[in-house]
Amino acid sequence: MTTHAVARRTRYIQLGVPAAVLGTLSAAIAATPAAAEAVSSPIERLQSTPTRLAPAEAPPASYTVQPGDTISSIANRFALRTVDVLTWNGLSWRSVIYPGQTLSLTAGTAPTAPAAPAPTGSAATHTVAAGDTVFSIAQRHGTSVDAVLAANGLTRASVIYPGQQLALTGSSAPPPAAAAPATPPAPVAAGGQTHAVAAGDTLFAIAKKYGTTVAQLYALNGLASGAIIYAGQNLVVAAAPVTAPAPAAVTTAPPAQLFANLDAEQAGNASIIIRVGRDLGVPDRAIAIALATAMVESSMRNLSWGDRDSLGLFQQRPSMGWGTPEQAVDPDRSTRVFYGGSADPNGAASRGLLDIPGWESLRFTDAAQAVQISAYPERYGQWETQAHQWLSQHG
Repeated sequence: MTTHAVARRTRYIQLGVPAAVLGTLSAAIAATPAAAEAVSSPIERLQSTPTRLAPAEAPPASYTVQPGDTISSIANRFALRTVDVLTWNGLSWRSVIYPGQTLSLTAGTAPTAPAAPAPTGSAATHTVAAGDTVFSIAQRHGTSVDAVLAANGLTRASVIYPGQQLALTGSSAPPPAAAAPATPPAPVAAGGQTHAVAAGDTLFAIAKKYGTTVAQLYALNGLASGAIIYAGQNLVVAAAPVTAPAPAAVTTAPPAQLFANLDAEQAGNASIIIRVGRDLGVPDRAIAIALATAMVESSMRNLSWGDRDSLGLFQQRPSMGWGTPEQAVDPDRSTRVFYGGSADPNGAASRGLLDIPGWESLRFTDAAQAVQISAYPERYGQWETQAHQWLSQHG
């Protein structure tokens, strides 16, 4: 064999080895997709089932709070907005619910209190159980809230607790008019229109029903701001037209106005609130309400902290459906959520100012309160004059 022939055969052998290897690799690669397909199918089937969400339950008229419940979890369970559940039950973002408490889950209705049994007079004391209220104890034993409070030296601000022994009178409940409320009502002319408070009523809802204001209800009934009403209480909703002079506080003066000079940070946030309002085409009054609300809630600062999980300019709570923590501290987005309406980036999860029916005719402070559900509803009105001035200065 010549040298050239040996060299040619060597090249053929060297080329043949990679060819064999490539053939093996090609067979393996060709087989891989089939094997991968066989493995991936079961995984896809396993993943598809959990993504099917069970539909929300239809909300009943009322709901009894269970251990571990929160307002937010109850609202999510029945596809309701947290803010609506709070409003229907006269609660604020700071309110605490407890097992056994009955909540209304529809607008304009309230849970019906059980009928009071005939008084037996046999029970001298009652041991408080979890979920008991003074009202439910009085109903159960055929007496009144005031009688139980008086027998135990309590006020309507007192807190009862499981295991506590309460003295009972055993007598029939006197009519509500005979009960002495904690704060004596202001004198009212004979013939004034009254409303019997039902479980779940709020002063805001009552005022709306009778075409009056919360401030007038305070004045007509001698109540202080933040007063608690209770089922069975009679509230005067309109004074008699003639004869006796109306209480001096009926013609309610505007709340004392507060004023402040904004620093650079506050002025920048005010400009954002005004700009977003202009972008959305909302009226100047809505922008002024937003400015006053931000001043009350955060001193017009984009806070990264607050009561519980409240955040941002408007102290919106992620746990209550106002968005993620990152969204709550986004000044542009949180302002749009406060305004609400069709352009609300939070959708139907929360309720903004434009979502409040008739907000334009509400008192300045009541309009802000309808969005914020604050424990201090009168504070927003204290910035009304200043808010309009800020609008002129920074708009």
